[in-house]
Amino acid sequence: MSYTSGPRQGVLGSLFSVAGRPTEIKVSFWIWLIGGILGMLGGLLGMLASLVLFSAAPSTAAAVVTLMLLAAAVGVVQMVLAVRMKAGRNWARLALTALSGATLVLAVANGAMGVGQAGNWIAFLISLVAAVLLWLPASRAYFAAAAAQRNTSAE
Repeated sequence: MSYTSGPRQGVLGSLFSVAGRPTEIKVSFWIWLIGGILGMLGGLLGMLASLVLFSAAPSTAAAVVTLMLLAAAVGVVQMVLAVRMKAGRNWARLALTALSGATLVLAVANGAMGVGQAGNWIAFLISLVAAVLLWLPASRAYFAAAAAQRNTSAE
């Protein structure tokens, strides 16, 4: 089974193309990509909204703005990892799996502090589904084929 990218496309077209990949990879890619976009936008909007805090509580506002920028940066990293995972990079698959684990840690920590929201657990469950999809047999075969193809072309 070959997992080549097919005919040449433009940069944007190849960025979002999932043709020739197993369904598990396609679904996981879209979950991670959309989650990254939402994380980035949420972080940026949260940062802008928290700017109002500077007049009332500057130190709290600085912390909130920093956390929102961090959330936006994680969203961008998640999008980059999703694209690299779709390209068959095993390190990106491992990083996304670790990101799912980090989501669990954050959900547990927020719940333990009493500040957790149902959204934390929902985000974890969605990322867990996306991560599990990356380790199913068809996905493992896809990553093995991609690695073999890179090794063959490097020779």
